[in-house]
Amino acid sequence: MTFQVSPGVNVSEVDKTTVVPSILTTSGAFAGSFSWGPANKRILIDSEDTLKATFGKPNDSTFIDYYTASSFLAYGNNLTVVRSVGANTKNACVTTAVKIDNTDIYQQTYQNGTTNAQGAFAAKYSGTLGNGLVISVIDAGCNFPGWQVNGQNVASYFSGAPGTSAAVHAKNGANDEIHIIVMDATGKFTGSANTVLEVFPYLSKASDSVDPYGTSNYYKNALLNGSRYVYAIDPVSYATTSSTWGLSGTTNFQTLTSVVKSELTGGVDDLGTSGDLEIAYELFANADEVDISLIITGDASYTVQKYVSDMALARKDCVVFVSPPASAVVNVLGSELSNIQTWNSNLNVSSSYVVADSGWKYMFDKYNNVYRWIPLNGDIAGLCVYTDSIRDAWYSPAGFNRGNIRNVVKLAWNPNKTQRDELYRIGINPVSTFPGQGTVLYGDKTLQAKPSAFDRINVRRLFIILEKTIAKASKYSLFEFNDEFSRAQFVALVTPFLREIQGRRGIYDFKVICDSTNNTGNIIDTNQFVGDIYIKPTRSINFIQLNFVAVGTGVDFTEIVGSA
Repeated sequence: MTFQVSPGVNVSEVDKTTVVPSILTTSGAFAGSFSWGPANKRILIDSEDTLKATFGKPNDSTFIDYYTASSFLAYGNNLTVVRSVGANTKNACVTTAVKIDNTDIYQQTYQNGTTNAQGAFAAKYSGTLGNGLVISVIDAGCNFPGWQVNGQNVASYFSGAPGTSAAVHAKNGANDEIHIIVMDATGKFTGSANTVLEVFPYLSKASDSVDPYGTSNYYKNALLNGSRYVYAIDPVSYATTSSTWGLSGTTNFQTLTSVVKSELTGGVDDLGTSGDLEIAYELFANADEVDISLIITGDASYTVQKYVSDMALARKDCVVFVSPPASAVVNVLGSELSNIQTWNSNLNVSSSYVVADSGWKYMFDKYNNVYRWIPLNGDIAGLCVYTDSIRDAWYSPAGFNRGNIRNVVKLAWNPNKTQRDELYRIGINPVSTFPGQGTVLYGDKTLQAKPSAFDRINVRRLFIILEKTIAKASKYSLFEFNDEFSRAQFVALVTPFLREIQGRRGIYDFKVICDSTNNTGNIIDTNQFVGDIYIKPTRSINFIQLNFVAVGTGVDFTEIVGSA
């Protein structure tokens, strides 16, 4: 309590109700190549519809990564995606194409453009998909209602001609309003040429203009926040007609006398190198910054797979899922096993934070009306999500109860029993098709070479949950005293949580020690605090032995049970 100078009552409140928090176990992470969307920035995707809207439909260059992500989303709704691009990728522009990876780059470099180097507008994202976008600006000086864009009368999209907004009028300014139309001239986005994609009525040339709801109505800000397709960079024209654009609302803004149409060109696709992909995955490296539990790798090279595996080992709170390259299993009849063994040797990873599968699946690409080969690691991670949704993370995601692969026409390679034995020996989980029973994940090993409890997926994920949740709860013990009270409080905090996990079949038994035996005088004097938590993890059944014994008709079973 605080010291008081004169008599009085002081009320204080101490919160000792800390509990072990829940953590998210179904959050996926993926970096890959896409035809559209922000680059080198984490974007949360909750469905395939959102995936398509954000990163564009798959094409012949991007279908593997698209359908790896889509495969994961068939089981869950939490996937953080980073689009990886190469150094030569370009956003389509009016004059000179530029590289604008995401909104952060735009705001830092191009939002206040004054050089007219790129022209008035740029595609919001890099790639050839932006070529053919047309942006039209309509001003008060244009002839209303005869507004024409690519042969279309577009006056019907607006209630009237632009003029002076109330906000600018209140500041004694004039002629700040414009209309903007974004059109798909080539039909790349909609399938129909000259389709109007977006309409922005009554935007303002004034940098300080706001709409009646207090939101910025300045045309550059409006496109930044509202358009899915374009940025505004420079004024529409560097003639005197637009030299005042971007000033404050006290200005009598100069107007355009006709509709100004800007067509975007020069967009370039560059899927990048393994190094570019590693840069994208690096956005998942900081455990304090981004919370993930399952990392999928698509068709990444083994150097990238190893890079991501090392990242997971450093984080110690997530599992990486990898597949062999297509060249190891697709259309190489008879060489699949030896190819996978070579890939595994080159990967050279021994880690309980990595899970490897045996191949690729054949699935239908509904956007291009063709069948595609897709790696299975998105599905295997997805099975973990599915397992979490119907059981818990410490259940195995393999087998006929929880391990059925979705959206598969056939496997590139369907290993038999002998081949599955060889795969399992090196930690590769077979995926096999069984007639009448579907395609199933038929193993639950991690890539840890050392035989231990951690060479199983369910045990590794169990310990991630235990370590992550208890560590989060333990943060509230920082800067408290290392005395009997704090230690007893820690035990009281952790024990009910572990007892609940035990009740849900996650562990056989446990013991928590946090007392003077492991918090010695030396530990206390060095400002440390030690809690020892002993866990007996539950084990999944991998091998079943069924013994059938034939006996004579007159034999009494009680006499022979246990003797066979």
